[in-house]
Amino acid sequence: MKGGRSKAGSKNDDKLSVKQKKGKKVKDPNKPKRPPSAFFVFMEGFRKQFKEKNPAVKGVAAMGKAGGDAWRSMSDEDKAQYVTVAEQRKKEYEKKLKAYDNKQSGEIEEEESDKSKSEVNDEDEEGSDEEEDDD
Repeated sequence: MKGGRSKAGSKNDDKLSVKQKKGKKVKDPNKPKRPPSAFFVFMEGFRKQFKEKNPAVKGVAAMGKAGGDAWRSMSDEDKAQYVTVAEQRKKEYEKKLKAYDNKQSGEIEEEESDKSKSEVNDEDEEGSDEEEDDD
């Protein structure tokens, strides 16, 4: 059998077949972004300082490593200011997310109510025609 497939090979192909991945969910661009953690709040200021002290270093990895080392060496008292800022941002995010969720659920309800209004209006128009015929 030159170039042909054996029956045993087709059984193995079924086992080795790869399942197709489902498509990614489309992200809503209007949804609020998650707030940064205390470390990332710290890194916002640290990046500026690091760039001023080390203008020759342009690697993101070097900056991240230096930031991580600085964060680990900080005491809890030093980190507290960043933790409070992160908590404030989280509260703001939660408010924005609630407003976003309410808006999303409101739009769905409005669509349903619009449909029901149009259906009611259609029924009224049909009923009015019947009343006119009776006169």
